[in-house]
Amino acid sequence: MIQTVIKRDGRIVGYNEEKIKAAIRKAMLQTEKGEDETLIQRISDRIGTTGKEQMTVESIQDLVEIELMKSPRKEVAKKYIAYRHERDIARKAKTHNLFQSIIEAKSNDVTRENANMNAESPAGMMMKFASESTKPYVDDILLSEQSRDAVKHNLLHIHDKDYYPTKSLTCIQHPLDHILQHGFMAGHGESRPAKRIETASVIACISLETAQNEMHGGQAIPAFDFYMAPYVRSSYQEEVQYIEQMTGEDLSELYDAEITDYIKKDLDGLKGHERAMQHAINRTVGRVHQAMEAFIHNMNTIHSRGGNQVVFSSINYGTDTSAEGRCVIRELLESTYEGVGNGATAIFPIQIWKKKKGISYLPTDRNYDLYKLACKVTARRFFPNFVNLDAPYNFNEKWREDDPERYKWEVATMGCRTRVFENRFGEKTSIGRGNLSFSTINIVGLALECMDIENKETRINAFFAKLDELLAITAQQLHERFQFQKTALAKQFQLVMSKLWVGSENLKENDTIESVINQGTLGIGFIGLAECLIALVGKHHGESAEAQELGIRIVTYMRDRANEFSEKYQHNYSILATPAEGLSGRFTRGDKKKYGIVPGVTDKDYYTNSNHVPVYYHCSPRHKAEIEAPYHDLTRGGHIFYVEIDGDATHNPEAIMNIVDLMDEYNIGYGSVNHNRNRCMTCGYEDATEGLKVCPKCGGTHIDTLQRITGYLVGTTDRWNSGKLAELKDRVVHK
Repeated sequence: MIQTVIKRDGRIVGYNEEKIKAAIRKAMLQTEKGEDETLIQRISDRIGTTGKEQMTVESIQDLVEIELMKSPRKEVAKKYIAYRHERDIARKAKTHNLFQSIIEAKSNDVTRENANMNAESPAGMMMKFASESTKPYVDDILLSEQSRDAVKHNLLHIHDKDYYPTKSLTCIQHPLDHILQHGFMAGHGESRPAKRIETASVIACISLETAQNEMHGGQAIPAFDFYMAPYVRSSYQEEVQYIEQMTGEDLSELYDAEITDYIKKDLDGLKGHERAMQHAINRTVGRVHQAMEAFIHNMNTIHSRGGNQVVFSSINYGTDTSAEGRCVIRELLESTYEGVGNGATAIFPIQIWKKKKGISYLPTDRNYDLYKLACKVTARRFFPNFVNLDAPYNFNEKWREDDPERYKWEVATMGCRTRVFENRFGEKTSIGRGNLSFSTINIVGLALECMDIENKETRINAFFAKLDELLAITAQQLHERFQFQKTALAKQFQLVMSKLWVGSENLKENDTIESVINQGTLGIGFIGLAECLIALVGKHHGESAEAQELGIRIVTYMRDRANEFSEKYQHNYSILATPAEGLSGRFTRGDKKKYGIVPGVTDKDYYTNSNHVPVYYHCSPRHKAEIEAPYHDLTRGGHIFYVEIDGDATHNPEAIMNIVDLMDEYNIGYGSVNHNRNRCMTCGYEDATEGLKVCPKCGGTHIDTLQRITGYLVGTTDRWNSGKLAELKDRVVHK
């Protein structure tokens, strides 16, 4: 007797004979004789009593066909078979249409979900096929009913859902010194320790690329200057030895000679050891420049994830005051300013300048000259972005200026904005740690559910009740994903779980990663605070003190609940100001379908990113800073502050410095500056001419705008999805 049924999606449900009877009845109604309730009941009884205790849907349907063929109503069997076939086609139609859009390289929000992925290449198409095929499996098999229901009702988005079955983690800050000093093995062949700057540069690329293939998020280096610095000195020593060979002199006393700065100088007038030392410095600077140039070039050309996407890479630097560290910083910035190829702006790595008083902020600080250079480079190339180490929540009490390894206690960020620093289960550091997974809640959808409540206080209270319930569902969903991730074996992530993740050096290849991954974070993100506030009180936080007060109250509540979830589940939960890209229009489309056009809320094709003031709202950089700053302390899973400036910033690095001053004044954690930059897609020529239509270099007319999408750049807006394109069109200058 049949007791349970295995559905097509793998779920097991109780047997229901009414479904069999309904299917037979539909087939009978398509014949001349019509339905026969006696025969329907007889066939249903026979199948129910003779079938196995547990059967699949397909096996039960096969029995129905057999019983109908044995009955006097064989014409019904034919109709039933035809009906069954039509249902199969209908089930596959959605997938077929989706796959067809990928095959035909159509530009839509599926193929433009990730602006740095070329979904038109064979490898990119294969990735999209796999991605879209995997997501339904996750919904049907791996998600709880609560989570699945929240996703279905447009209230929850699970990021990187297609990677869920792989058990991979999101991102990591590479302890590159481990790799450079000891080498590594990553499946095929191995890398020896680095001895010179060129090798260190290449190994940094390989580390980022290899880890990218083992994870579903970005890769970052938290202290690029500190990690590279030793190899500047060793390269300098090689150059001294080379001069010894050429001249026959003993220059061993120069090997460890004190060097104030690695600056190229003319050799005229220099003699003896002084001349030899400067000659070695000049050659070393040239090598460092080439190594940094190669690093940038490689990070824009090396592909990962099946060959369809460059490595989503970030590097943090700026606080190494040694002569060698300064040399790395200077040549990296100079190479970035020059551009890649024909002078194009490098999209990756996302560069992040670590600003620190006493190190680089005031004219008397050792690295102030490099900070000024960084602002000059940003004015032309968008990067570096700036992380504010002086923000109180970015401080680690272990940081000491005289500590040669002080970088261990400095916060580092991913270019997109993800931040990992606080830690309940180990050292407060960014190094060797990352985000495990994150999910984003639709707070606009919650507010729309409450809009019909006339009394404002009652409306807001109802919103918080719904918010509390959704936060609990999200925390549970992230915990469940953690329980799935922790069963992965160390050997599945050969580099990440041997050399990179904190504590992984103690794992054997067949050990699970459970003992180490709790050092990472689980992020609860949100999108559309501005639209949420408009739905609740009629205005967004940029235009109303009341809305701002409520906005801070909402995100503070989320932060407090995340802390409670950390205690309950014993994980590092944090609130993330979601860097919405594909999600920017997805929630909006769902809510628009459900609630129609609500002025100020669903009347655009996107929701405003996280806690930002809307991109269309005219205000000064200072006002924007005043409004957004309080949310940075609350969103310790990651945040970013943007300012849009007008015209050609190339000759106005002071404008960049003014924005960084605002960050310091308002304790903003991480920020960047957007400005106008045209790019000829034919020859790569760039400039900041307003309204450029024809390339002055090649005469081409395919002129695109180089723009930041969610913290990182995209080489062409042709790959932006409809929501982000609509947002780009609405962006206004802050002045």
